[in-house]
Amino acid sequence: MDKFNELFAQYNWQMTDEQVKQEVKNILDAHFRENNNPAVWKQCLNQIDLTTLNGDDTVEKVSTMAKHVNEFHTQFPDIPNVAAICVYPAMVSTVRENLKEPVGIAAVSAGFPASQTFIEVKVAETLLAIQAGATEIDVVISIGKFLEGRYQEVYDELCELREACKAPVHMKVILETGALRGVKNIYNASLLAMQAGADFIKTSTGKIAVNATPEATYVMCRAIKDWYGKTGIKVSYKPAGGVSTTEEAVQHFTIVKHVLGEDWLNNSNFRFGASRLANNLLTSIVGQEVKYF
Repeated sequence: MDKFNELFAQYNWQMTDEQVKQEVKNILDAHFRENNNPAVWKQCLNQIDLTTLNGDDTVEKVSTMAKHVNEFHTQFPDIPNVAAICVYPAMVSTVRENLKEPVGIAAVSAGFPASQTFIEVKVAETLLAIQAGATEIDVVISIGKFLEGRYQEVYDELCELREACKAPVHMKVILETGALRGVKNIYNASLLAMQAGADFIKTSTGKIAVNATPEATYVMCRAIKDWYGKTGIKVSYKPAGGVSTTEEAVQHFTIVKHVLGEDWLNNSNFRFGASRLANNLLTSIVGQEVKYF
């Protein structure tokens, strides 16, 4: 048995997909309503990585996004600002030049979204993004290698990227849970990413059909909880892709709160990757339609 199968056996995930689905239903049935309120909506807004990851992104579009973050407190003085702006590496310098608020600058990197390129390219892109001003780097695991059981290769790549992301730069590892074919793989991929030094583990790129689901959030939070219990290392969590409504945000918030507890309910330990969610949360908070971002 190699060291990764030993690692997986040590944590020994046993729940089936159907059991996870039922447990998520139980949690939401019992606790969703108590969390569906303006205080939580504001907290969720404060945990957003405001994201634009489109082929037609322009300097003007990204500059405007940064301007809206800068002016947010003028427009909404009683609501906390977002946590970070997330863009492609080529747009990092634009964010850095225009951003005045003390929020993070996150860059997807390392062959995002498919991760199907050479490790040398992944490392170079990551280093260039950091040089341009990124304070957080979001990378995708080599999904195909993971599914083939080539865990050492996936781990070695993440370790190289971790080396590129020296403190204080945070590395967020995207598992692309919608491609992982079941909850056991999601749990094991979470362990592998944390073993490689991930600061955050993140569900999805938002570029495939199945993105962040409540079930993926439950499994990944269970992995984080189990990891923390054995190592004392607190890893952060980020659902991304497909979380666009207030209801969906509160569902994920409820699961994180139930599994991980109050210590994770802040934007250092829990983020949302989102583009539409911010306006929808603002609409819920204000009580009328808002199209600010």
